[in-house]
Amino acid sequence: MASVLRPDYPIKTDRLVLRPFAADDLDALVAYQQLPDVARFLMWPPRDRAQAEASLKYRIEHPTLEKEGDVLVLAVELQDTGALIGDVNLSWMSEWDRTGEFGFVFDPAYHGRGYAREAATEVLRLGFEQMGLHRIIGRADARNDASAALMTRLGLRKEAHFVKNGRVKGEWTDEVVFAMLSEEWPDHRP
Repeated sequence: MASVLRPDYPIKTDRLVLRPFAADDLDALVAYQQLPDVARFLMWPPRDRAQAEASLKYRIEHPTLEKEGDVLVLAVELQDTGALIGDVNLSWMSEWDRTGEFGFVFDPAYHGRGYAREAATEVLRLGFEQMGLHRIIGRADARNDASAALMTRLGLRKEAHFVKNGRVKGEWTDEVVFAMLSEEWPDHRP
């Protein structure tokens, strides 16, 4: 069985710090969640301050994965400046099947520098090495080429392309699903 995840914070990578969200992250969170480019392929529309504040409240109250169905969302900040540049998440989908799902959302001002890959790699490590997950998936709107490319670079394989399987912002959209197994993780770990 997969186990509870209570990371030892902060989690540092070469250039980043992954940590629980805090109340003073609100302005930075609003800054990127309100952008149409950020929300374009997400289930939610651009968020105003009140919506971002509600999102932040959930994030602050859930700094661990305690049970199936929980979602852990971590702030990603630059080590050298402390700037909040995005977030990564890991959800515990099934305790019995030891399955999780990960995702990432970054301020477009920081795209193209490898930050999302660096942070997502750490989330995969948490899922496989600390939680003992057997399988981690990543899902994306099929039009989101950048997310698909990142999941491929991380070593996940594309397993499915669902045609018009869900409505996003009133529009039927395709979804792609990528996955990695725990036995494949050592070949992709940095």
